[in-house]
Amino acid sequence: MSLNNSRSKILFKLTGSIACFKAAALISKLVQNNFEVQTVATTSALQFIGEATLEGLTGRKVLTNTFASGDLMGHINWAKWADLTIIYPATANTVNKLANGIGDDLISTLFLAHAFKKPYLIAPAMNTKMLEHPATQESLKRLKSFGAEILEPGSGALACGETGSGRLIEPDQALNEIAKHLAVQRLSEKFEGKTEVAKRILVTLGGTRETIDGARSIANTSTGKTGNVIVDYLSDVGHSVTAVCAQNAPKPKGADQVETFVTYADLDSVLKRELSTHNYDAVVHLAAVSDYSVETVEVDGVAKAPSMDLKISSQSDLKLKLKRNPKIIDQLRSYSMNKDIQVIGFKLTAHASEEQAAEKIESLIKTSASDYVVHNDLFQITNSAHPASILNKAGDLVARTETKKELAEKLEQLIREVTI
Repeated sequence: MSLNNSRSKILFKLTGSIACFKAAALISKLVQNNFEVQTVATTSALQFIGEATLEGLTGRKVLTNTFASGDLMGHINWAKWADLTIIYPATANTVNKLANGIGDDLISTLFLAHAFKKPYLIAPAMNTKMLEHPATQESLKRLKSFGAEILEPGSGALACGETGSGRLIEPDQALNEIAKHLAVQRLSEKFEGKTEVAKRILVTLGGTRETIDGARSIANTSTGKTGNVIVDYLSDVGHSVTAVCAQNAPKPKGADQVETFVTYADLDSVLKRELSTHNYDAVVHLAAVSDYSVETVEVDGVAKAPSMDLKISSQSDLKLKLKRNPKIIDQLRSYSMNKDIQVIGFKLTAHASEEQAAEKIESLIKTSASDYVVHNDLFQITNSAHPASILNKAGDLVARTETKKELAEKLEQLIREVTI
């Protein structure tokens, strides 16, 4: 997964837990994804992880002292600087201090200076008994009431040797939470708090590639360029967009999240996971999906399973047995946790008459329960022109567009349920 964060600024706080070693992994992932990270550590945290490690990862000096020379207003200025603050890990001591408004170190005074218009994430890490103590549970409830987001700890082996709840959320999970909260924050700012007009949209783009061997595959000519234009436009006007993108297609710059696929099975797996675990408002399914996958590869009369580890000699006799793939678009609504999700499908024809195109579109609408279908013909598309027709579920023409940009604009209006 890759993330688009527009150089978001993260104030990253560490408190004194042995789980600090996970903080190094999360900071590394944030920096790799082009976030600006400023660390703040308690003296106890620095017993578990060294300043040199944190400075090496971020390229910034670690903040530790409320009264550091030249930075006496740091607790105010750094709180203003950050787009998002996270405490990772947060000890029982810190959780209980923050809930009771105690400001006796830099981390707690920064908390008191935090404006909850910006995300504040707290990831507890502690022994099960400490987590379940009434004081800690009451403090967590109070912190939630303030506007903080608690990243619920998991269960498993703990540093004390026991097994139970209190295990710090893993770095990859925390990274996803950071991305999600920044996306919501960005939408809120663009629409001045009117987030009901902003949507969460998934867009598939590019083409599948079905393996024959390590050097050969069955592919199609889809470039993913139209999908890039649509993703970037949807993002520019303020929507939160996940791009599910073919591995060899250009990656959209505007996507909040990018997932990649190679084969039909990859794409199907990503869509099933994303749609079943996140509440998307719409899915725009542009990806060119192979109707067939390779079932077996017969080399000189011997049948083998297709494999990237296989390299077939060019001198061999080769036969392929193909298997038909189910239509992914027909499954999207069943995969989705939001059963009212808008489904927009694409139908590409080649030199089709109006009657032939209408028949294919009607079939797609019927099997996929698409709300809209975008029809274009392969031989009408050029570098400068991309004629398309948009039809609703009744088969009625809604709009015609001539360029990728116009198509993106019309689709955005439909997703926001604005009459064209």
